[in-house]
Amino acid sequence: MRDKILSLFGIAAKAGKLACGSFAVEKAVKAGKACYVIVTEDASDNTKKDFHDMCAWYHVPLMFYSSRGELGHALGKGERVVAAITDSGLAEAVSRQLPAEVKDGGIDYGK
Repeated sequence: MRDKILSLFGIAAKAGKLACGSFAVEKAVKAGKACYVIVTEDASDNTKKDFHDMCAWYHVPLMFYSSRGELGHALGKGERVVAAITDSGLAEAVSRQLPAEVKDGGIDYGK
């Protein structure tokens, strides 16, 4: 069975409730529209730091999860490194699916 978190990001993409790519995600975060940001674990250290700092500043939940190929596949696109859900209901569903080790050791900058 496919990963539930990535499936929820795929649902968000199909519903038009997803910002995808560095520029679009940055714009969504700064506009207060991003509800949950995912950065892949294989992203560059600079990308991770940039989104970590931005999400901390704007109090947007963030997780480092999966790979660029898996995220892109879930979104029905090529490889993607960063995406943001812009729907609060879908973001809450993602939060409920997080494994305990991510919840305990992950980064959650909820409002």
